[in-house]
Amino acid sequence: MRLHKVYHRFSLFSLTSPPFLLPPPSSTLFSHYSPPFLLSKRCRFSSRYPTPSLQPMSTSRLHNLLPVGSIATEDAAAPNASLPTSEDDDLNSGYRLPPQEIKDIVDAPPLPALSFSPKRDKILFLKRRSLPPLSELAKPEDKLAGIRIDGNSNTRSRMSFYTGIGIHDLKDDGTLGPEKSIHGFPEGSKINFVTWSKDGKHLALSIRQDQEDGVGSKLRVWVADVETGNARPLFQSPDVFVNAVFDNYVWVNDSTLLVCTIPASRGSPPKKPLVPSGPKIQSNEQKTVVQTRTYQDLLKDEYDEDLFEYYATSQLVLVSLDGNVKLFGEPSIYTSLDPSPDHRYILLSSYHRPFSFNVPCSRFPKKVDLWSADGKFVRTLCDLPVAEDIPIAFNSVRKGMRSLNWRADKPSDLYWVETQDGGDAKVEVSPRDILYTQAADAPEGEQPTIFFKLDLRYGGISWCDDSLALIYESWYKTRRVRTWLVAPGSDTTPRLLFDRSSEDVYSDPGSPMLRRTPAGTYIIAKFRKEDKDATYLLLNGSGATPEGNIPFLDLFDIDTGDKERIWQSNKEKYYESVVALMSDQTEGDLKVNELKVLTSKESKTENTQYYLQQWPDKNPAQITSFPHPYPQLASLQKEMIRYQRRDGVQLTATLYLPPGYDPSRDGPLPCLVWSYPGEFKNKEAAGQVRGSPNEFAGIGPTSPLLWLARKFAILSGPTIPIIGEGKEEANDTYVEQLVGSAEAAVEEVIRRGVAHPDKIAIGGHSYGAFMTANLLAHAPHLFCCGIARSGAYNRTLTPFGFQNEDRTLWEATDTYIKMSPFMAASKIKKPILLIHGEEDNNSGTLTMQSDRFFNALKGHGALSRLVILPFESHGYQSRESIMHVLWETDRWLQKFCVSNSSEDTTSKNDESLGTEGSENKAVASGGGAVAELEDNGLDNLHYYTRSSLCHDVFFEQRFLFEETCCQTYRCATSAPEKT
Repeated sequence: MRLHKVYHRFSLFSLTSPPFLLPPPSSTLFSHYSPPFLLSKRCRFSSRYPTPSLQPMSTSRLHNLLPVGSIATEDAAAPNASLPTSEDDDLNSGYRLPPQEIKDIVDAPPLPALSFSPKRDKILFLKRRSLPPLSELAKPEDKLAGIRIDGNSNTRSRMSFYTGIGIHDLKDDGTLGPEKSIHGFPEGSKINFVTWSKDGKHLALSIRQDQEDGVGSKLRVWVADVETGNARPLFQSPDVFVNAVFDNYVWVNDSTLLVCTIPASRGSPPKKPLVPSGPKIQSNEQKTVVQTRTYQDLLKDEYDEDLFEYYATSQLVLVSLDGNVKLFGEPSIYTSLDPSPDHRYILLSSYHRPFSFNVPCSRFPKKVDLWSADGKFVRTLCDLPVAEDIPIAFNSVRKGMRSLNWRADKPSDLYWVETQDGGDAKVEVSPRDILYTQAADAPEGEQPTIFFKLDLRYGGISWCDDSLALIYESWYKTRRVRTWLVAPGSDTTPRLLFDRSSEDVYSDPGSPMLRRTPAGTYIIAKFRKEDKDATYLLLNGSGATPEGNIPFLDLFDIDTGDKERIWQSNKEKYYESVVALMSDQTEGDLKVNELKVLTSKESKTENTQYYLQQWPDKNPAQITSFPHPYPQLASLQKEMIRYQRRDGVQLTATLYLPPGYDPSRDGPLPCLVWSYPGEFKNKEAAGQVRGSPNEFAGIGPTSPLLWLARKFAILSGPTIPIIGEGKEEANDTYVEQLVGSAEAAVEEVIRRGVAHPDKIAIGGHSYGAFMTANLLAHAPHLFCCGIARSGAYNRTLTPFGFQNEDRTLWEATDTYIKMSPFMAASKIKKPILLIHGEEDNNSGTLTMQSDRFFNALKGHGALSRLVILPFESHGYQSRESIMHVLWETDRWLQKFCVSNSSEDTTSKNDESLGTEGSENKAVASGGGAVAELEDNGLDNLHYYTRSSLCHDVFFEQRFLFEETCCQTYRCATSAPEKT
């Protein structure tokens, strides 16, 4: 899978493709590559920005924006309610800016993303702009089949872009040559989907310009000569536009691209009829069991079906660099274009009718066809029906062929997997999945070869050659993950290489490093040592330890299993990691003493830079010299702390203190605690340390670390483990374990003397908002106020599972009710600020959740405030919205945290006396889970902590769960609640 195919899900990896792309320093996607089953199910936030005109906030929302301290019914003021003052009116109107010290950090110019050439001899600096204006989000968009479409540009809406591209030669000593700009396109062009040709001599990119007629907003394909920097349109005709609703274009070979174009004859969009043809009817007279999560933006009627088909349908065009153009197949809803490694064939995936009103397009009927590269149809490989009935249990999948792909080590061999349990994870069967292979030119009627049988769920494969491949399988309920070593070209008995728990990060052996082949694919790199005849893999690991992550490289003897550590991060001051293999240009096995890798290096106060290291001397040569993104916080204080919950579970958090702060001199500070709960099956695993104390403190536009500039202590990512050991379900004791973890965190910062006991605020985003509301309801003695962004508060509105809960409301009614802070609204007495995007498209966190929760709070006289952000989705994007969120948050913290006086101590102690006994009793039987990303949890949407590398194969394997929870890039705008 090519990198540009996943642009809808990854904000910083979205606009360029292989061989690999580095995000800007202080940004992260994965801390390092792991097999797909080790990755979080969190679906990543889309980086698309919209582009219409600013419109006023809906009047239906205005009645919710009540003055703080005012309590009123919908129709009239309640007895003793205070009337709005002019100050209150001012607080409830217009967009506001936060204090200058916060604004300056958010407005700092962004650093570029980096992309290396296939031959590792050049590097692109992809330049970005700052936060987009709200006017871009306000442009019209069509919400269809779980995705959002910008009809003017015929792309996904809210699409980010680059503003320019610079090229540097990368010399052997690690130094960069002078920058050469890609030029020739119009001033102010928006650049997307930058892709290298396989030989590294050309770049393909899309160009668009916003114009009032809408035509100029459509994407055109350009190509640039890497040596000269000259860019020109690929098509001679100015009327050929890219359809980028799904895939867009791909290099078939060094001189030819296959492009998804808008059909020239498609005409105007269908018009919505004034009178419907009939009622909207859905039927289940066959008594089919259909359970789905709370998806949004689904098709509603025949008009929506027609509109989706209109925008999503592409005409494929084969075009060469010299201008020759050839139509390729018939118009269809093409979702992916995958050339074979030998450039002879192309896999075309497409959706077709009948569409569904119950599930997003990722579950629509799907067909995969095999074509020759010159445009001749070969055969249909599969045609899958609509998948409305995938069970909600984790590890349940679509029936039929899935993960259909090319073998990376063969010219044109296919492989895929088929479930043997009907896709239902609750069915006990052996084998559970079967992996098949077949040559693309196999005679008609020839049966595929059974390659491997798995008793757990298939989790991906890393190819090498006929003597070596690694197959991954996993099972979520037990957290078991297994890696098998197989020899594809022989009947050798497969060998179980690793069998471990995905939660046990201390036992993670690392992942094999990959090398690029001449065909442009990525395979496992094999190594040789001069003094030995053995064959080695190079395992790249995060190196989790009780002292924090210490990344490493291990030489792994595939015959004996022996390991030799040949590189390890400096653990005293720096955090270093290996992000790419750079010495893969020669044929055959690689030599250890000629190893060359790209590494990143950072510290608590020094932002990420990139280095080349070459064996045997391993002297790092620095490639980049990026300036510190926020020098005003360069001397902030960071410490990874450990403490214990009352039931014995070890917990961790990262404590940040303002520059120059001295607890003995300055005394305790107001403190903001920001977290995100996680689930575990094992107490010991839940207590393991994740992350590194030496990682750079990345600060995104809505990060809680911004309040370091306001002299707050920040407790970031305190682990909130929710543990369900054995057959126990974690969420059955969610509240007790949540409170126990929060108590331990608060007690620790108070014990250290850095946090004032009466001035501790709690906050979180999405599931972190859910956590915040629950803590204010069930642990009011701990916090003075709360900030809850884009949360879900009533679990009866997500009846078919949420987060990691795969029981239905009817199977676990008490759990759903007990976990819902909506049901405990009468208990919330501390001030709570609710913030939500009006166009939230995340599964489960529809905007109605905050609306109804606020009304419940208001109905009980709670001091609360609801802020609805026009045009914003689950994560906030526009400058106006983000600045206003920061202003609201700062005002709330200044008023109810900083200004909270010790006079509240009596009531606080009374509340504590009323809850302490029951909480302590409950906590004694509980456990907890870890927010896996130190500073973010769900706020990976906004936090950028460190850089990492992406290869094609990383994404190829990461998205093998296409039919499961994540739904791949196609369903980005209806991502599951765990984003």
